Amino acid sequence: MEMENAKEIVKEKYSQIASQSKIQNETSCCGSTGCCSNVDYSIFSEKYDNLKGYNPDADLGLGCGIPTEFAQIKAGNVVLDLGSGAGNDCFVARALVGNTGKVIGIDFTEAMIEKARANAEKLGFNNVEFRYGDIEKMPVTANKADVVISNCVLNLVPDKEKAFSEIFRVLKPGGHLSVSDVVIKGELPEVIKQAAEMYAGCVSGAIRMPEYLNIIVDRGFVNTKVQKEKLITIPDEILLNYMNQQQLSDFKNSGTGIFSITVYAEKPVSGCGCGCNC
Repeated sequence: MEMENAKEIVKEKYSQIASQSKIQNETSCCGSTGCCSNVDYSIFSEKYDNLKGYNPDADLGLGCGIPTEFAQIKAGNVVLDLGSGAGNDCFVARALVGNTGKVIGIDFTEAMIEKARANAEKLGFNNVEFRYGDIEKMPVTANKADVVISNCVLNLVPDKEKAFSEIFRVLKPGGHLSVSDVVIKGELPEVIKQAAEMYAGCVSGAIRMPEYLNIIVDRGFVNTKVQKEKLITIPDEILLNYMNQQQLSDFKNSGTGIFSITVYAEKPVSGCGCGCNC
């Protein structure tokens, strides 16, 4: 799948999602209309109901973790949320930074930006901002954020090396990331990799876990660690949309696993983090 085609697929699907309710989104594989519809449960998302700052209007049921859970966000911090959607994680982060902090959400789907801004206006927040932009080229100055969070979004970015380079750029020295995402252990079948719906559904764009972690380290981050890991089981009726019974059996016996992980990593206080004194 070409990079620009992948981006357009994501933008189209998530524009549709922005007009749907959380219940509608949770009854598809990862919220995408036309993808795994009529499956009456959520595969990826976790419950936010008891979190301070949670706003149901901003929760579309699209995440695969709760990045703020381990993000060590403090009062007064500047937090950047990548792929902010309707603002769910931004509003939880805002409860942690308080009135003295700031939260900036970035999304490249105009409909999501509009929905998030409307939610912020209803809540009367003046320290939560939503910007239209591409994660591979963020509309954010260097050394801006204390913490970068993201929830089930970076797997949708075609150029993950560029995305993590951008995260490194916008973080302050000594700042850190805490991102929830989908990764693979093993190898996905080619029919899944090439399925547009499974890409927008957060699966076929996922890469192998060691590769994912190596990208973070190679961009200059230090103290990288997986904070949480959860096996994702995709029902047979979803997979059978893309493969026959024999292919499904081979896949299930291959040892390949789809996982939700939350990863932490720090930008060094000085230098690039690669040990080269640059």
